[in-house]
Parts: sequence; structure tokens; C-alpha cells
Amino acid sequence: MDVFDQYAPFIQDYIYEHSWQTLRPIQVAAAEEIFGTNHNILLSASTASGKTEAAFFPILSEISQEKSDSIQVLYIAPLKALINDQYDRLTDLCEDTDIKVWRWHGDVAQSQKRKMLKKPSGILQITPESLESFMINKHMDIPHLFHGLKYVVIDELHSFLRSDRGGQTFCLIQRLSKLAGVEPRRIGLSATIGNLQAASEFLGAGSKYETVAPHVQNQKQVWRLSMEHFYQTDPQASSKNFDPAMIEPKTDKAPELADPGIGYIFEHTRGKKCLVFTNSREECEAVCQQLREYCRYNHEPDRFMIHHGNLSPALRETAEAAMKDEDSYMTTCATATLELGIDIGQLEAAYQIDAPFTVSGFLQRMGRTGRRGNPPEMHFVMREEHPETRAMLPDLIPWSLLQGIALVQLYIEEKWVEPPQPNRLPYSLLYHQTMSTLASSGEMTPAELASRVLTLAYFKNVSQDDYKILLRHLIKSDQIQRTENGGLILGLAGEKVVNNFKFYAVFQENEEFSVHAGSEELGTIVKPPPVGDKIAIAGRVWVVEDIDRKRHQVYCHGVDGRIPAYFGDVAGDIHPHILHRMRKALAESTVYPYLLNNAKARLTQMRDTCNIAGIPDKQLINLGGKMWALFPWTGSYAFLALERLIRIKCGDKINLRGFNSSRPYFMEFAMDASEEEFFKILREEAEKDFDPMDLVYPKEVPVFDKYDEYLPDELIRKEFAQSVLDVQEMKKCVREMTK
Repeated sequence: MDVFDQYAPFIQDYIYEHSWQTLRPIQVAAAEEIFGTNHNILLSASTASGKTEAAFFPILSEISQEKSDSIQVLYIAPLKALINDQYDRLTDLCEDTDIKVWRWHGDVAQSQKRKMLKKPSGILQITPESLESFMINKHMDIPHLFHGLKYVVIDELHSFLRSDRGGQTFCLIQRLSKLAGVEPRRIGLSATIGNLQAASEFLGAGSKYETVAPHVQNQKQVWRLSMEHFYQTDPQASSKNFDPAMIEPKTDKAPELADPGIGYIFEHTRGKKCLVFTNSREECEAVCQQLREYCRYNHEPDRFMIHHGNLSPALRETAEAAMKDEDSYMTTCATATLELGIDIGQLEAAYQIDAPFTVSGFLQRMGRTGRRGNPPEMHFVMREEHPETRAMLPDLIPWSLLQGIALVQLYIEEKWVEPPQPNRLPYSLLYHQTMSTLASSGEMTPAELASRVLTLAYFKNVSQDDYKILLRHLIKSDQIQRTENGGLILGLAGEKVVNNFKFYAVFQENEEFSVHAGSEELGTIVKPPPVGDKIAIAGRVWVVEDIDRKRHQVYCHGVDGRIPAYFGDVAGDIHPHILHRMRKALAESTVYPYLLNNAKARLTQMRDTCNIAGIPDKQLINLGGKMWALFPWTGSYAFLALERLIRIKCGDKINLRGFNSSRPYFMEFAMDASEEEFFKILREEAEKDFDPMDLVYPKEVPVFDKYDEYLPDELIRKEFAQSVLDVQEMKKCVREMTK
């Protein structure tokens, strides 16, 4: 039977009203699976390919045929703004039907929530955090509200694949299904899935249904893509040998000491509606301020807005409304909050300052443009300070430019996107779901609690022994309490944690730590790195000595040098494959067609400099005397494991000193060993069958995740050793380096 004929009449009318000539391939494939099977389905297709309609046309057709006094479809999305956007689309779609569309998040009026609780039916749209709150505070209502649940739709699935927030979401789906006595089918939607099989396994974990990903041939996409490089002061890389006719005349009047990269963005966004993406909230604020400074200097009206997670809903919604306004030509500076699938109207171009950390992030950001039939358009703006005259070789390499090239080439050449990250020992989330389960269900025996929590698919690698260690620690610290008849309930300390509204989220809020060197306060940072790592603040580099998490204070001392990256909010994990492609970009002679003049000149200059030094073939470079630089070309967490192998296992044998690391690009250190001796010792130590715990310093308790502070030290150390340090990839890296 033709797919169109299987749609409900109101869906057919909607298609006629919108003058659709044909259904898109993803819509046909989705309908065949939803109507004809009981599979879970992963719908992966390019941005603006009609994935939402692909899922909801057949789902709405099915649920429209039966009256229900239960929520039939649970739609989970990572952002409130995305829920608001899809709410409008679904409400429009269901206008002439009895299907109700509800949304549930912090900005929804209580009156609407009460109506849904009174007469549940249709579709409920919710964030993972609101669903967590629902499970705790509306626990007794779950069977009544969801007894007829047929589908769970997870939008922007890729954003859940590599974090505890994804683990939380799927734990909640399993817990809700068990409580309501239902087995809903799962439908995942995403534009940026690389490994369909791995993502399908993640989507279907803990479900009784098979998970399929219909293979749909995406239409060939044309990109408008460019990458330009700027030193933060003149002269630029192309100024030594360029044809003046090839350079666009500069028409902006730049404020004194202005950054040419920001001037470039200012000039090219005039009269257009654009997005400017940055990699952090702090940089977003700084860039927006600089662009507004240009407006004031040139006596132009302010045409720049800002959008990030720490702004009030009113400011965010003002920016979203201006972007949807077809007569507005404002440009918005944003972080990842606008990376996901909110329909923000007809944007002409996206600008990305420096390289993002993932191929997925690059594709999502570019996908914000190019809707309504135009090609996606993105312009990278790479910024760098002129290296000091005495700078060492590693500081002469423009890492961000190299990384940007690698991200683009990996997708062009291989259609590669980061695979799901199986979090092997997610103890922070284990604590969270244990506390949530107790808060919602009340007293339980230890065995009952373990059977509820450890059977969740996300905790498949957690042993019963580890869980006993956790429970004993939680009893000791009054997070949970043992009752007279041997049951477990929340303790006083635990109630304090659970009763705070911040408990519903498993991601870290941006908590600021004040940084102190002796009696001097240097400013604040978000998410301090582990003790011994370096931070950049107040124009200098500092080594972290101690972190007082209760008082939110960091103590440090100053050192020489520069650090191009920091550890913590920098999406911590840059995949090894990206570093491999960066190495290849350095070795090959290709001039990529999207590079503009400065970027071409800077790439040529970089390749020449590295070629003279023997990079990238040589991975250990002598910087003079006993100083060396090591370029491992591997991912962040394998790099971190290698750092520790060198310092802990090889340090004494090579008389290591002055160790300085810019993760995940290079390490600098002094040693007494020769190149040959260094690699021999490194290979011997890497090939030994050692316990990953050997790479954790004796008194180190490396807190990474939100609830680590409530865990026993031994579990934090174990998770760091086995789940953060990528020892297997590190050993592979050493084998490659020393063969």
C-alpha cells in the first residue's frame, strides 16, 4: 500500500495544503518501518530533510485512530527552545484533530501542567531534566499518565550519545516504562550520525525491540565554505607575497588595536542575518562586546545580539525572535545553545571563530544555515597571536587552523562523525539514579534498590561489589540511611541534595571558582582542571596546586610558557581520528579549495617550518640542548594516559624534568636520555601488562563529573583510570610511534 494512502486524512490534507509534490525518501522509509514493523528506528538524514515529519506523520496517523486516556507519545529534546519550536509545528499539524500536544519544562505555566495531569492524552514534549523531576515528584501518577505510551521520540539523538545526560535519558525511559508497564518503541532523530550501527545499539539498549536505521540516500549537498586566518595584529600571513587585486578592499574603520578577525566578521555580516559561533560562553561575551565596539566606532546602530545558556530566558527568546523575523538583519553571537535544530528562520551564513572540537559540532553549526532551498554557508575565522621571536617550534604551529581543516576533510572524504562513547563506569550517574530512585519510591531493601538500578542498561559494566562499596559510603556520609527494619531511605544530607532543583540535571552547571596565587585574587574560571594541570588567566600561565570545592577556590603558582588549550570545558575529548587527520594535513601538499589567502599562506608557512624540522614524520623533536617536544597525534584521553605513562613510569629512567603539556597537541620536557633511549623505555613500559590505576597519582582524586564529590575516593579513581584514561588507544599510539 502506498505510504501516502496510509496517512490519516488530516495528514494528507496538510501535505496538499503545503503543495508537496512528493514525499522525501526519509519520510517513505520511516513510514514503512513505523506502519509495517515493531522496530525501534533511527532516522538519520541531513538538516532540513523532513525528519520530524517523517516520524510524526505515521505516528500521528496511528494514534489518531484510537481514543486514549494516557500520553501516547513522549518527545524528549535537549533544549527548551527546541521543544517550543516543535510545539508550534506539531500544534499546527494537529489543529483539526483531537490529538493534544503538551509541553513540560520550567517556562511552561502551571495551569497547562495541571490540565495535562487531569486529562492526559496525545503527545508530551519534555527535557531530560523535567522528566527526572517528573519521575521524582509525580511518581504515583506515572502508571495512570503513561499506561498507553506507544512511542518515545528522541530528537537530536547525537547530543545524547557521548555524555551522562544521554545515559540519564535512557535510564529514565527504562524506569518509566517499567513503572507504567509499557514497552514503547523508540524513534531517534539526528542529522549528524556517523556510525549508524553504534548509534542504533545505543538507542535500543534495554529495549525488547530490534533497532533499525533505514539507509536513505541523501541528496547531494553543495556547501559554501571558507576558512580564513588572522593574526590578531598586522602583518598577516599573506602580506609578504600577494596580489593586491585578489584581496577585497577593507572598508571597515577599525577601532584602535582592533582584532582583524573580528573586523572581518563585522564587515561581512553587514546587511545580513548571520550567526557567529564561539567555543565558550566567555569568548561569546568577549566577541559580542568587540563587534558592538565596532558599531559604536563607526557610528552605526548596534546590529549584534547574544545567545548562550547562562542568559535569562527573556534575552534568549528576544534573540530567537529577531532571527525568525524576516525583516531583521541582526547577527547573533552564540555558543552550542543554537547548534541544535531550532528553526531560526532564513539565516544567510554562520561564522565559526576557531575550530570546534568535533565534526558533529561543525556539521550542526553549518546546518543552521541553508534552509528554504539555499546551500549551507559557513566561514571559519581562525585567530592567532604572532609567535614571539624566541618561541619554541610547537608554538609556531596554528593548531586551530589545522584542526578546522581536519574536521572538514574527515566529513568530505569519509562522512566520518564521532561515534557514541560507551561510558564504561558511569559512577556519578549511578549515584544520581540511586538517589532519584529512592526519592521517588521511598524505602527499599538494598537488594530491591540494586535490582531497580543495576538492571538499567547504562550500568551494565558496574559490578555488584562496586555498588556495595557505593551504598556503604552513602550510608556512612548520611546520603542514605538504614531504617530499623533494614531498609534504605534518603538521609538528611541526601535530602538536601535531592531537594535542590539543580539535582534534576546531571550536567555540570557553570560554577565559577575564584583563582588565587598567594594572597592575590586573579579572577574566576569555570570547571578547574585537575591539580598539577595548567590554566591561563590574567595574561599568564599558572599551575593548579589545590582546589577547595566547597568554597569554590583554586590555588596556584605562576610558570613561564603559553597554553593554547585548557582542560575541562573544552569538550574534553577530541577524538584520535581528528588528530590523525591533522597530521595528514601537515604532511600532504594539498591546497584545500575553501582556504582564503591568509589561511593558504599560513598553511604553506606552517608546512615549510615543520618540513625543515622533520614533522610530522618525526614525533620527537629536539628543541636545543636537553629540551624535547613530543607530538603523539592522538586523542585527548589517550594523550592524557601517555602524559602519565611518561611521568610516572618513565620519569626516573630518563631523568624527566620541566614537563609542560598542551593537550592534545604536544608535550615539552627536558630529559637526559637520547631519542633512541627514550623510545626504547617508552615502548617497554607501554607493553607491560600494568593496571590503569598505576597512572593515577597516589593521593589524587580526579573529580570530573557533577556528583563525583559524593562518591568514595576509590570509585572516582577507578572511573578515571578505566573510563577517562584511554590506555588501549595510548598503547596503540606508542606502538605506532616506536615501530
